[in-house]
Amino acid sequence: MSTVKSQLDVAGQVVDLVRELAGPAAQAEVTAEHTESALTRFANSYIHQNVADATTTVRLRLHLDGRTAEGSTTVVGDEGLRGLVERTVTAARHCPPDPAWPGLTAPTPLAGTGNWDEQTAAASPAERAERVREFVDAAGGLEAAGYCRTGRREGAFANTAGQAVTGRSTEAAMDGIARCGGADGVARLASVRLAEIAGGVLGARASVKARAGVAPVELPPGRYEVVLEPTAVADLLQNFSMFGFNGKAYIERRSFAVPGAEQFDPAVTLVDDPAATPALPYDAEGTPRARVPLVERGVTATVAHDRRTAAAAGTASTGHAMPGGASAGALPLHVGLLPAARAGAPPATEVSGPIVDSDTAELVAGVRRGLLVTDLWYTRVLDPMSLVVTGLTRNGVWLIEDGEATTAVQNLRFTQSYPQALAPGGVLGVGRHAVLQPVNFVSAWWSAPALRLTSWNFTGGASG
Repeated sequence: MSTVKSQLDVAGQVVDLVRELAGPAAQAEVTAEHTESALTRFANSYIHQNVADATTTVRLRLHLDGRTAEGSTTVVGDEGLRGLVERTVTAARHCPPDPAWPGLTAPTPLAGTGNWDEQTAAASPAERAERVREFVDAAGGLEAAGYCRTGRREGAFANTAGQAVTGRSTEAAMDGIARCGGADGVARLASVRLAEIAGGVLGARASVKARAGVAPVELPPGRYEVVLEPTAVADLLQNFSMFGFNGKAYIERRSFAVPGAEQFDPAVTLVDDPAATPALPYDAEGTPRARVPLVERGVTATVAHDRRTAAAAGTASTGHAMPGGASAGALPLHVGLLPAARAGAPPATEVSGPIVDSDTAELVAGVRRGLLVTDLWYTRVLDPMSLVVTGLTRNGVWLIEDGEATTAVQNLRFTQSYPQALAPGGVLGVGRHAVLQPVNFVSAWWSAPALRLTSWNFTGGASG
């Protein structure tokens, strides 16, 4: 079941079974998706694990006699598919009425077939291992750990309204740390193409940051100007996606988003763009995916919708349906913060110490006193409506004095409203280059440049 054609055959077979077992009045949508993923993991500067997985998953959502049920299976033979339909029909007859059922996606052509790279689709363990070797060698004798992964997805969608589409995508990512005297330096990168993952470049960056993070000092809590590296900005984008631009949260008035309002600094433009990430060209309801501006020059433009939330809001789906969307909502999972316009070549700014790129160096150069932050992690939402988040810094924090990152700082706890941090007047600078970040959230990708902010509220040390 590893070709696009076979996935469409599987989806079509389930649609035929629905008509046979539930009758012509039943409405059904089916996704069939084959995924192959491979991971080469290393620790103590040695590869210790190489694993691969291949799975075909078929999902069915069925609306029958005013009631809706969902089911899935990884058993894709004739008996397995028949069993899926039989179970889902039975479940539908026992479900409560669903008066908000939005109907099915009508036949609609796609803009493309997805992002696909043959070399990445066929990547071998040796190709991943070579990048690990490069990372470890570039770490210069420091203890290194992390992973290099590759993956491919081939899928199809069909429904009883006649929509039938296919797509495929590939992905590659590397995430590693180098450790020096108890300090960790991190480097990450994701892409559609394995060829764009340079293990040596990432290992050198991690090594530089680890060496610069030794013997950190303790700073008192308070509000500090900050420069967030792309690895930290990714956490803002993830929380904006899940809690802010989520159509279900918006409908239920749990989101800060107010379309048409100037809620962000004019320097902020957020776009959900599946064409720029490893993504299929359609969503879980078969709606074509397209580039959707969420914030345009500081003004909130829209939120993400599937068919159900769009019907409740009196608008159209934006192509953001996902499996389990009835509970999770419609999520934009390919969000990018657009970098600053490149007006010619960037200024020649010295890159040294913990600063590993000219973008960050340029932003740091304008800070009189503040903090350079590599990572935000273990973040938890305290108030969804204002998106107040608490969490910790990780993998390196440095004091900035007179435009230079001077002293390593111990990890700090923060409590900060993410929208407030990026509100009008809050953004002092945006980097010129966006970096695609690998994350563990399934099928989610965040693209971000470095970001300089007026204020970030640090409330204590890592212990409290």
